[in-house]
Amino acid sequence: MKGRCSCGAVGYRLTLPPLFTHACHCSWCQRESGSAFALNALIETDRLKVSGQVEEIALPSASGKGQTVARCPICRVALYSHYAGVGRKLAFVRVDTLENPGACPPDIHIFTSTKLAWLALPEGARVVPEYYRRRAEWPAASLARWDALISG
Repeated sequence: MKGRCSCGAVGYRLTLPPLFTHACHCSWCQRESGSAFALNALIETDRLKVSGQVEEIALPSASGKGQTVARCPICRVALYSHYAGVGRKLAFVRVDTLENPGACPPDIHIFTSTKLAWLALPEGARVVPEYYRRRAEWPAASLARWDALISG
């Protein structure tokens, strides 16, 4: 999968499929995205190949631990984040910056306890009111990659 910012100064490609994709409906993601939710594809940072220079900006997060957002320094589009919990080992790629965002639908909708009431989720979608338990939700292949990431 390939993606880029709006002006094209920064591009990237994922060398493997994402581990997991979630639509986060927390009020922080709503505010930062200017939308009803943020759609993030999680991937090992060493599997995210970036061309061009990003500008990293530290932002607060609901956990209180913060996040680092990588933006294009020209058009300011957010391309991916690193959250304090896992640090720089894992990137949360903004799905809407992919060339084909439709190829990366959410595996789960999280923090739906703060979902905007007017947003209807698809029937049969996996939905949790807060965060999820990784071992209960991720496929086995993604869990194996996660274990290698954490132990490496």
